[in-house]
Amino acid sequence: MTFGYGRIEIVAALINYTTLILVGFYLIYEGVMRMIDPPEIQGWIVVIIGIVALLVDALTALLTWSMQKHSVNIRALFLHNLSDAFASIAVIIGGSLILLYDMRWVDPAITISIALYILYLAFTEIGGPIRTLMLSSPPDVDGQSVIDALRSVEGVEDVHHVHLWQMQENTAALDCHVVTTEEGWQQLEAIKADIKARFDIGHSSLEFEHIDHAHQGANLYGHG
Repeated sequence: MTFGYGRIEIVAALINYTTLILVGFYLIYEGVMRMIDPPEIQGWIVVIIGIVALLVDALTALLTWSMQKHSVNIRALFLHNLSDAFASIAVIIGGSLILLYDMRWVDPAITISIALYILYLAFTEIGGPIRTLMLSSPPDVDGQSVIDALRSVEGVEDVHHVHLWQMQENTAALDCHVVTTEEGWQQLEAIKADIKARFDIGHSSLEFEHIDHAHQGANLYGHG
């Protein structure tokens, strides 16, 4: 594990979002089945249990709210807690209306509405962990701007085999071949320091090539 265990958080987030999607589809199924065959409500005890569950879910969501802005895994956990809180609200409202007014359609209608909202949140957020695990470029880094900046460094003739990816949620990485001029070949350390100083990249691997021995026909991005 030469890169450590930083991506455990990303994997955990992906599992959380996948679970939310499965829960969302299951709730839709449950809602449809309740529409077809409304269940009996076991008195006010169900509503009371729903209130207790809502308090617990709301407290947990409140504790994770401040942390979820900086962690994809905590954000997934927050959405999980939020979905549980919505489910408790459905139990409270649906159960009360059924017991008071025999409005049995309310419970499955609320359940399906909550399920659709959960699916919307999960499908909106799951793209981030997938992009990170698939080594996509960081969403806030413009690859062409990075390449233009690399080419503008004094002593650099060109770059190729450029890889930009995220090692973790907030850590960008750069890997590329740098073709230097004759003069640049004599000052590799200065060029390296200049390149690293221009970008907020936590990890970089730079391979230098002399202009007279540079790889011909190489792809700008990736291998080849």
